[in-house]
Amino acid sequence: QVQVVESGGGLVQAGGSLRLSCAASGSTVSRSNMGWFRQAPEKEREFVAALSRNDDSTMADSVKGRFTISRDKAKNLLYLQMNNLKPEDTAVYYCAADLSLQSRVRVRGIDYLYWGQGTQVTVSS
Repeated sequence: QVQVVESGGGLVQAGGSLRLSCAASGSTVSRSNMGWFRQAPEKEREFVAALSRNDDSTMADSVKGRFTISRDKAKNLLYLQMNNLKPEDTAVYYCAADLSLQSRVRVRGIDYLYWGQGTQVTVSS
């Protein structure tokens, strides 16, 4: 069983920045396809960013130019750097891991087996 834990959420004013971190048991982050998703109140979960085993990445159109996904393989940590935050970015943010051997940029939640409990990000106007 792989445990995934997010951290770094909080309350920030519009235009501000936050960096989310994701840790997972073993060397999961460094050797897996990883993703960030978010879910706002009364909305469906949506894709935010993904990073493949080989470090290919993609971002949702709504966050392109503002958010960056990266990983520190030595520390086995995944990051989501969020700049120029907007009130519509308010959501619970989830980190997810796909341990398949193929290097893929996964944008569908169904492709991820392991999920964290989420961290709340609130952006005030």
